[in-house]
Amino acid sequence: MRQERRPNRRGTAAWLAAALALAAAAPAFAADPAALMRAAFDNWRAKSSRTTVTMTIHRPSWERSLTMTGWTQGDDQALVRFTAPAKDAGNATLKLGDETWIYNPKLRQTIKLPASMLSQSWMGSDFSYDDLAKSDDLLTDYTYKITATALAGGHTTYDIEATPKPGAPIVWGKQVVRVRDDGIILKEVFFDQDMKPVRTMTTEKVGAIGGRDYPLVLVMRPEGEAGRWTRIETTAGEFNIRLPDHIFTRSNLENPRG
Repeated sequence: MRQERRPNRRGTAAWLAAALALAAAAPAFAADPAALMRAAFDNWRAKSSRTTVTMTIHRPSWERSLTMTGWTQGDDQALVRFTAPAKDAGNATLKLGDETWIYNPKLRQTIKLPASMLSQSWMGSDFSYDDLAKSDDLLTDYTYKITATALAGGHTTYDIEATPKPGAPIVWGKQVVRVRDDGIILKEVFFDQDMKPVRTMTTEKVGAIGGRDYPLVLVMRPEGEAGRWTRIETTAGEFNIRLPDHIFTRSNLENPRG
């Protein structure tokens, strides 16, 4: 009598698992990297925002913390004002389109920063003026391609290589940004013109704030400098709110009205 052959359940289960994994990964290849970058930027700033942030600058022999309030509107308006400690309170940066000003209350002086200085350290930290003003350069001056995808924590993540457009006034050779499918930036690596990594920003905590999931804790670390890092923690945030017209003005930079 011919013996009936039973199906190999282990083989079937393995095949099914592989098929499901391929099905889950398939949409990644159709993802639009420009749309992912736009989603990440919209999550970061929204149409408008007001946030409270604590910045901790750590060095091997010392550490200090500062608190600031930031306002953004649209893609290219941002104001950041330090509120503590007392010796730094009042220092502020205003970005309007391609123009950036810094105000020093002790000197009662406003200086317009040249574009060449926007990538320089802000208040001695590992973040630059562009970083903390949430510059939109990454949206306007780069082209993108997806170089890797992964599944993590119930989300698809995308590694996006951002290359400066020809002639764009960018100091970086490229950036590689890891973005979650819901617009959360998880990691950003900055490369010099020789395509060597210079610094890495990592999201160390994602949480709910202002009605959305948000990268609450970001840490920037320069390459090859052990014990040196800067952490920014968002402690309060409101998004898509109405802001007074005077917020993004030179007058308000120098004489705060809220």
